[in-house]
Amino acid sequence: MKDASGPHIVVCIKQVPDSAQIRVHPVTNTIMRQGVPSIINPYDLFALEEALSVRDRIGGEVTVLCMGPPMAQDALRKALSYGADRAVLLTDRKFAGSDTLATSHALAFAIGTIADKWGAPTLVFTGKQTIDGDTAQVGPGIAKRLNFQPLTYVSRIRNIDLGTGRIEVERRSEGGVQVLSTTLPALVTVMDGVNEIRRGSLPDLLRASRTEIHVWSAADAGLEDLSKCGLAGSPTVVKKVFAPTARAEKAHQITVEGRSHRDVAEDLLREIFAKIPDLELLTTTSGPRA
Repeated sequence: MKDASGPHIVVCIKQVPDSAQIRVHPVTNTIMRQGVPSIINPYDLFALEEALSVRDRIGGEVTVLCMGPPMAQDALRKALSYGADRAVLLTDRKFAGSDTLATSHALAFAIGTIADKWGAPTLVFTGKQTIDGDTAQVGPGIAKRLNFQPLTYVSRIRNIDLGTGRIEVERRSEGGVQVLSTTLPALVTVMDGVNEIRRGSLPDLLRASRTEIHVWSAADAGLEDLSKCGLAGSPTVVKKVFAPTARAEKAHQITVEGRSHRDVAEDLLREIFAKIPDLELLTTTSGPRA
């Protein structure tokens, strides 16, 4: 264990199918998960590294939480090998079919139970989204239920002052970078590419293999109202999953060797305008841009 006098940090991770190997059934149009390896959601690794970095600077402990099937213990042991202090798996058949609403509800209750057992968290970290859902809703949903300040799409943590109970971060937005300061406790969703997950040390690798993973059912996490769990608590309905239709038209190649960039660009424009005459008319009548 690391310095327990510092803040308690919780990191929510998810075990997901490797999207590079997912296929869609040609008849049923459903995702074929058989034989597809599972990995830690890549965005969650950025969140985990950020949490570990905060602990390295100001002390504390890092608890990793995952909701999923029993095999998600593999993801939690991987997180322990990177240096997390403890791991909790929330697993129960009652969670099957959970959408983002039901998932955030269950995780919020689990974090409440974590607080009762090991101390209230000062910070909760998640990745900005998951690669299998891409909704970016679970993190803010947890923050709402815990009454934590939500800080989304964070690219850098500038400062954490435990004395004043404030955190200052940089957040990516469409207009650039925002600097936000708010009170703790807070939930931070971390952008991709802001760090790189560390290599696990040999002691952490050995510890990960023998550390007990706390496996909780819905009852263990304090969930009493099961109407808000699983399919019963999930208003989202996925009507259809399908793969894009393959294009029969082959790509047209243009020879560029030994030619100037200007000649290649002019030939390319001529071919585009030949196929889309209206585009040429639009570009010649709109005039130069300011």
